[in-house]
Amino acid sequence: MDQAYLTLNNGAKIPQFGMGVYMVPEGEPTKQACLEALRLGYRHIDTAHAYQNERSVGAAVRESGIPREEIWVTSKLWPSEYGEGKTMAGIDKMLARLNIGYIDLLLLHQQVGDYMDAWKDMERAVSQGKVRAIGLSNFESGRLEEVCEAADIKPAVLQVECHPYFQQEALKQRVAPYGTAIESWYPLGHGDPGLIQQPIFTELAKKYGKTNVQIILRWHIQAGNIIFPKSTNPAHIRDNFDIFDFALSDAEMQEIRKLDSGKRFYVSTLEEQEKNFAAWSPAD
Repeated sequence: MDQAYLTLNNGAKIPQFGMGVYMVPEGEPTKQACLEALRLGYRHIDTAHAYQNERSVGAAVRESGIPREEIWVTSKLWPSEYGEGKTMAGIDKMLARLNIGYIDLLLLHQQVGDYMDAWKDMERAVSQGKVRAIGLSNFESGRLEEVCEAADIKPAVLQVECHPYFQQEALKQRVAPYGTAIESWYPLGHGDPGLIQQPIFTELAKKYGKTNVQIILRWHIQAGNIIFPKSTNPAHIRDNFDIFDFALSDAEMQEIRKLDSGKRFYVSTLEEQEKNFAAWSPAD
């Protein structure tokens, strides 16, 4: 199968379609799902320290037989690892867990803690060749601009909730001056049946001989979003990726645009993040 790529603001080409492993258990479940995805043509895996499965992702990359430079691996630092010196130590531990030589994209997972000094360490990691690109996850408050304006290396991506009910058009405008791309978690709205069974998706699925899910994933690709739907089912992994043999028309993209209602499936205020996330530290 084919793959689509986007060029980031640092010139690196990121595979636009990837495999997500959030809440996939460490060990064989993560490794086998990643191996199956890589076998089918996926070239991007999105993990995080907090997911506690980086070792299995790294094992899949090493065992895949695919040249390392052809696979893009994204991971994320937890707030307990933010801070000058502390962040660099966290990066070194991440490199050891993954054991794949370098990290393609490193994100700050949440907008709490000492994120400013963490960003400085991430910039140093880029200069040292440990990391290719850096970005943010879940930064949607004014802290987004705070980092962007102070950064010597502007965020390459911003990973947030994004799907047809919550298309993040305003956020895209906010990050456009920095050349920052949007990555989508919950690209299918957390599998919400109401979203997936929208009549427009059913109509387009019939027209193109695809599933409703494939129509939504294709919409993301044409909207310029980077996506990584999660599955451990080999059939679903294959079907999710089978979206590169057709294209939605401009008129169809506009019809889907009308679904944007600002509806989120996960709401976490800055205050809640401060309270709940900064105190917890994932195991090494």
